[in-house]
Amino acid sequence: MSRKQCKKCPWRVGANPREIPNGYDEEEHRRLSGTIASPGSGEGIGQLLQIMACHETPVGSELPCVGWLVHQLNQGDSIPLRLAVMLGRIDADVVTEGPQHERFEDTLPRDQDV
Repeated sequence: MSRKQCKKCPWRVGANPREIPNGYDEEEHRRLSGTIASPGSGEGIGQLLQIMACHETPVGSELPCVGWLVHQLNQGDSIPLRLAVMLGRIDADVVTEGPQHERFEDTLPRDQDV
């Protein structure tokens, strides 16, 4: 069964990241830009894959954020992530819900999200 994107996922257009359960830290969210691949670059091959974890998965058993995973397998073209999926290390059987942001920067809060 496919894992569904959570309702508060910051990759969903219209979601307010400040409403992420268990507290929201904008600086930590900004640091997640390090999980975003430059399309087709191959950067990160041979290194530990950095993922954006879903805020609804338990600490120590984190799963990749569905919105991030779909973005990085498509627009992000993350080659290390593609390899991890091909090798069965990451399950890409996921489903997004509704329109998604095109860029990581769009997942950050806007002034009107206060």
